[in-house]
Amino acid sequence: HLVESGGGLVQTGGSLRLSCLASGFHLDYYAIGWFRQAPGKEREGVPCISSSDAESVKGRFTISRDNAKTTVYLQMNSLKPEDAAVYYCYIRDRRNLGYWGQGTLVTVSS
Repeated sequence: HLVESGGGLVQTGGSLRLSCLASGFHLDYYAIGWFRQAPGKEREGVPCISSSDAESVKGRFTISRDNAKTTVYLQMNSLKPEDAAVYYCYIRDRRNLGYWGQGTLVTVSS
């Protein structure tokens, strides 16, 4: 299963690194991604699913993986209040079978 960590309260402009431990998975065979859902809004991909080892999206968020540690990361910089949400880790295999984590809450104070 997938277990996220690293969420919390951060000031506007601050940084957080989220981690997702994918126990029992060989991450080499999975595309990885992070999604988020703010109150009253639909879940959205942040960033989009990628099979790359590291990809910078929107200039502020970087997704990466450590296959040996079976861990997926999301580095978030220059956080804004609108980035506040529950962040979910997601992995998907080549058969398009996907798995979700339980989510970790990110709060950004203005």
